[in-house]
Amino acid sequence: MSEPKGPTVPGRFSSTAKLGSSEVSIPVDSKTLLTQNDDYNPFEHRNVEHPNSTVGALIHLLKSSLGTGILAMPVAFRNAGLLGGAIGTFCVGFLCTYCVHMLVSASHEICKRARLPSLGLAETCGAAFEYGPKPLRRFGTAVRIAVDIGLVITTFMVTGVYVVFMSNSLQQLMEHWVPGTAYNARLYMVMLMLPLMISSQVRELKHLVPYSFLANICMVTSFAISLYYLFMDIPDPSSRPLFSSIGNLPLFFSTVLFAMEGIGVVMPVENTMKKPQHFLGCPGVLNGTMGIVVVLYAMIGFFGYLKYGDATEGTITLNFPVHEIPAQILKLLIVLSVFFTYNLQLYVALEIIWKKVDHRIVGRTKRNVSQVIARCVYVAGTVAIAAAVPNLEHIIGLVGSICLSILGVLLPAIIETVVYWEHGFGCLKWRLIKNIFLAVLALFALVSGSMESIRALF
Repeated sequence: MSEPKGPTVPGRFSSTAKLGSSEVSIPVDSKTLLTQNDDYNPFEHRNVEHPNSTVGALIHLLKSSLGTGILAMPVAFRNAGLLGGAIGTFCVGFLCTYCVHMLVSASHEICKRARLPSLGLAETCGAAFEYGPKPLRRFGTAVRIAVDIGLVITTFMVTGVYVVFMSNSLQQLMEHWVPGTAYNARLYMVMLMLPLMISSQVRELKHLVPYSFLANICMVTSFAISLYYLFMDIPDPSSRPLFSSIGNLPLFFSTVLFAMEGIGVVMPVENTMKKPQHFLGCPGVLNGTMGIVVVLYAMIGFFGYLKYGDATEGTITLNFPVHEIPAQILKLLIVLSVFFTYNLQLYVALEIIWKKVDHRIVGRTKRNVSQVIARCVYVAGTVAIAAAVPNLEHIIGLVGSICLSILGVLLPAIIETVVYWEHGFGCLKWRLIKNIFLAVLALFALVSGSMESIRALF
């Protein structure tokens, strides 16, 4: 993305939408245009090299939210009860959707003020401070760097969970297919490393659409097979508690947040759309995607816990009878779905890392070789973290409570508050009151969820 010089005018922008980075620098003298943004539409000035269609954007966003987390929903319901889990799932779904809406709307507002076509997540957060109250403007660069680091850490831990999930499923299948096989799950993690390294070399978001499409097909098929098992010999709902103890709610919240939250992929998807005006609104890509996600998650969580009760595993597929052919097909499809999703999840993190070192490497060949090595090292790192913490249920809760409560809930509340600080919070300051509530909720989830997860791990 080119950097405007002096007072900018429409038509001088050339955005290639490299959205994983934070390389966009907002010109200081353009701050004089804070109130002169009514005639500037960021969507009209985007020049995306590989744009996504509305359907492609929906597929990407659906895949980023509809991942392995859906299989952890029954254990989330175990921590909340049948009715408590159902109500909580819809509440968390609304919360995640609204927070993403807040963040994207804030990004659009900043783009109008700065007269820029698009901003990534870290760029949006940094620019919010640069265009916010004067005492906060000096923190813009620090905030941008902190968000980049947070995204990399979150993605790193999430993809580590993916490796744990795939290795557990493969281990269960191999022990059934080859009786007497008793290899440690860590061996399967190492076996997965080479295929993941090869797959991770796809570098353009547009080229990942087939991956997301295949992942969605595998996930939908496995979802249908899961319902076959869950609806077979359903116990009486009265045999399960409607609500669990309050002490288990932090684990429920962090698990559902992990399952639904795809904050790292949202801005790249929105910024690379051919028609970004279709992202928000009703029905819109965001609302349509999250509506589907919430309904599916609630169904799997409700019927999974109803079927298996306290015996529910960290991922529901481990409860299915491995000696039956449909269950074996299901486990294979889930592994394939997670494998194809892995690339989409690490896209933003690798873009952030690469933009920090790209300018230091001279020559096209050296750049290509260096990027191949960087991607392989990243994959090896996720395998290492998976081998270090192979307990799937508790690492999911830890990632959700620490990483996603901050990025998915606390960050949007802070950014919207800063963006509108000098422009009004609406009638009775409703935006400020609402964002304070969201911040308190996020901090509560952070502290309580992480404490419960760490206690369970050790």
